[in-house]
Amino acid sequence: MLRVSAIVFGLYFVLQLLWFASALVFVAFLGVLFGLAISAGVDRLTRVRVPRAIGAMAIVIAFLALLYGAGAAIAPTVSEQLTVLRSRLPEAQSLVERWLQARSGLTTSAIGRTAPSDTGIAPAHGAEVGPGAEGRAESTAVAAHRAEPPGAKGAANALGSSSTSQLVAGLGQQLQGATRYLFPFLTSTLAGLAGLVVILFVAIYVAVDPNTYRRGFLVLVPPESRAVASRVLSEMAVMLRKWLVTQLIAMVVIGVVSTIVLLVLRVKAPFALGLVAGLLEFVPTIGPILSAVPAIGMGFLDSPEKALYVAIAYIAIQQTEGQILIPMLMKEGMDLPPVLTILAQAVMALVFGFLGLVVAVPLLAAVLVPLRILYVDREAPLADALANASP
Repeated sequence: MLRVSAIVFGLYFVLQLLWFASALVFVAFLGVLFGLAISAGVDRLTRVRVPRAIGAMAIVIAFLALLYGAGAAIAPTVSEQLTVLRSRLPEAQSLVERWLQARSGLTTSAIGRTAPSDTGIAPAHGAEVGPGAEGRAESTAVAAHRAEPPGAKGAANALGSSSTSQLVAGLGQQLQGATRYLFPFLTSTLAGLAGLVVILFVAIYVAVDPNTYRRGFLVLVPPESRAVASRVLSEMAVMLRKWLVTQLIAMVVIGVVSTIVLLVLRVKAPFALGLVAGLLEFVPTIGPILSAVPAIGMGFLDSPEKALYVAIAYIAIQQTEGQILIPMLMKEGMDLPPVLTILAQAVMALVFGFLGLVVAVPLLAAVLVPLRILYVDREAPLADALANASP
């Protein structure tokens, strides 16, 4: 009883500590994730007798220099276009609202012109249904229409426009609330910079000597289970490294392709929208949807047809990425169920905010690796034996 109570209390204490320091845990996880990717490059440099510490620092410095060079090259254009994007998006929202109000007015008019016979209501008992009844009913309807007060139709249209305006306003408030909830780090620049510094140093130390942390983890595992634990760590590292490299390549490709497509379609602020598309590509499934919203809104500034073309272009880009680019980069794939991925992202975003949304997919992949090794692979031989057994 004492042993069980100690285990339960220890698990409760650990879970409470993880909940309290969830932001630090996620930042450390991102640092390990980037460290695994850097470690792959360091392993190649050690083959030409470059020390691991120098190789890790060289890779990080080269990556930061590349980012700085690319940022310095496009920073003036992107900065100007981000200003345009912030100033024109409210105008695009107003255009969408007016467009919805116009569609609402057409729908109201179409409903108002519906004939009484289309409603399926039978005539009252004693009502005249003879040959002349249709003409008299039509004349009665015309008379009623003439007797209608002059402002009645305008009031009806105003009521439809008001309901549509309230709907759009409510959606706008919900989106603003979601933005404040999902992006709280924007209000704390210092915390964001501190998190980036922690990620950078954790990545460097993991890349310099990953075996130290591997051996430290295996010490905590019973000796009879260390072989399985070592296999879990190896496959987890390979999976996370492959996922991160694939995402970084996909971010660059999607950002460049989106910018070119927006330039061809002559959408305003194409470089800023392409940058947003590339950055949000790091968040699978949900990120591409979020990046398409401002691009479609900017297309609405010219015409609804251009907004439709932008939406079709973004769908085509994402389908091409999902069907061609990602399978080509990840030949064996992560084999993550789409529904499980979406639910994991939704739960992590609701509970932990934007940082939880960022780490949801790699964390899910990391959790599924030991589950597959410990349960699925062990049950597979037994299932095959039962399936091949003669009745």
